[in-house]
Amino acid sequence: MMRKNRELRIVFLGIVVLFAVFLVIPALQLLLKSVWGANGLTVEFYASVFAQKGFGAALRNSFVVSAAAAAAAVMLAFVIAYAIHYTRLPRPCKRLLQAAATLPMFLPTITYGFAIIYSFGKQGLITQLLGFQMFNIYGFGGLMTGYVIYTVPVAFLLIHNTMGYIDKKTLTVSRVMGDGALSTFWIGVLRPLLGTLAGAFIQAFFLSFTDFGIPASVGGRYEVVATVLYNQMLGGIPDFNRGAVVAMIMLLPSVGSICLLQLLERFNIRYSRISDAELRRNTVRDVGWGLSGVMIAAAVLAVFAVIFVVPLVEDWPYRTAFSLEHVREVLSDSNLLRIYTRSIWMALLTALFGTLLAYGAALITARSSLSGGYKKAVESIALVTNTIPGMVLGIAFLFSFSGSALQNTLELMVLCNIVHYFSTPYLMMKNSLSKMNAGWETTAMLMGDSWIKTILRVVTPNALSSLIEVFSYYFINGMVTISALVFIAGARTMVLTTEIKQLQYVNKFNEVFVLSLLILFTNLIAKALFSWLANRSSQKKKA
Repeated sequence: MMRKNRELRIVFLGIVVLFAVFLVIPALQLLLKSVWGANGLTVEFYASVFAQKGFGAALRNSFVVSAAAAAAAVMLAFVIAYAIHYTRLPRPCKRLLQAAATLPMFLPTITYGFAIIYSFGKQGLITQLLGFQMFNIYGFGGLMTGYVIYTVPVAFLLIHNTMGYIDKKTLTVSRVMGDGALSTFWIGVLRPLLGTLAGAFIQAFFLSFTDFGIPASVGGRYEVVATVLYNQMLGGIPDFNRGAVVAMIMLLPSVGSICLLQLLERFNIRYSRISDAELRRNTVRDVGWGLSGVMIAAAVLAVFAVIFVVPLVEDWPYRTAFSLEHVREVLSDSNLLRIYTRSIWMALLTALFGTLLAYGAALITARSSLSGGYKKAVESIALVTNTIPGMVLGIAFLFSFSGSALQNTLELMVLCNIVHYFSTPYLMMKNSLSKMNAGWETTAMLMGDSWIKTILRVVTPNALSSLIEVFSYYFINGMVTISALVFIAGARTMVLTTEIKQLQYVNKFNEVFVLSLLILFTNLIAKALFSWLANRSSQKKKA
């Protein structure tokens, strides 16, 4: 047991050192940059930012559009999840609904903006099909559309997962007791979901508030905090001190969001037993909710249809004859292919080392006899990483590693991704490991096996499907991330998402869509492969 604890302490020390160097120190340097001037400690940078013309409006705009988008995303996600869980739609239809609801996760958010431009702009695909422009794409309308598309998948996954654990027998009991349709809906569906719905809203708000990709393309003159931060740091005249202030301000809603999520845990209803009560036949319900879910999913997919159209015609919207010229041009560009290869490598390295890190952290909290202090430290790290937005982390890395051997390197980008996305993979691994037999390690040690051998021979094979899921999560996010990388990627370390940002400046939108398709197909193939491997692992474990 002492040997086991010694080995776990070494793992813990490695985790603490990594996050101290690549999270705590950069965050402290960011804070110091915001309060340290030529004469020492000062609040002049904060006063200057708040006095800056337009900053108050940008802050207000961020809150308004993020809140509106979050509310819309939660409602739309609820409809899709309800259609899956509370109707008798055919199983293939439900699978398609689920796939459509999560598809935007496979694309970078900066692509959403370009898809909106080419769908709803004056010459957009949907505008031409309808014969009129639905809304002004630059400003609130464009941001709202982009944020909703971005956050619907996250809200859907949260609601969808919780709905799977709601006891449907409650609906039957409510009807037997004589409750009306609305009362039954409240008691059997909405009431158990209150905590999750609020949590989904907060998560969607947080993601919208801190996103850079969407306002970078369709924000227009409707400034938000993310664009102010980018302009302060990488604009015509960079101001690092004021940029640091804006970054610190961006942390406030993040911290608030996490605190609220912790409080909302008390509203979650947990059932001691979940019955498989079959839903009664109701054609009106199935058609109404099913059709609503299909229409929402179709609307989301329709926005991205343009990605498959624009690069495959001669010159949109003037010459719409089919052509592969743009695709051939991109694929023949050796530089773009190098960028694609670099993106794959970055995603793979992020997934490999991120999975190892999440696994080691989860072993400490879920499979060890270490004191509560060790476990609380790991939990605190996960909480902090879930609090810091990508843009803020990217700026912190910029301040900390400029002039070092890590500046503008692939290694720094990998480390940034690992830290940025640590929280969810860690929780996935922790939940998986905590469900396994608690006596495996003790039994193996009594038989003379070392802790390392026990982990490799007993625990890891049983956790393999979860490890593959974590690897998949890291890989896909590594392919689509941009908020942090836009500050730390250099000319020689460009990846697909940062290259898309550069192509925006020279209006090469055909190339943008081809690269977006590369990201999409890569992620879809990777997801299919990882899902197959995870399912195969689960089947072997059952056998």
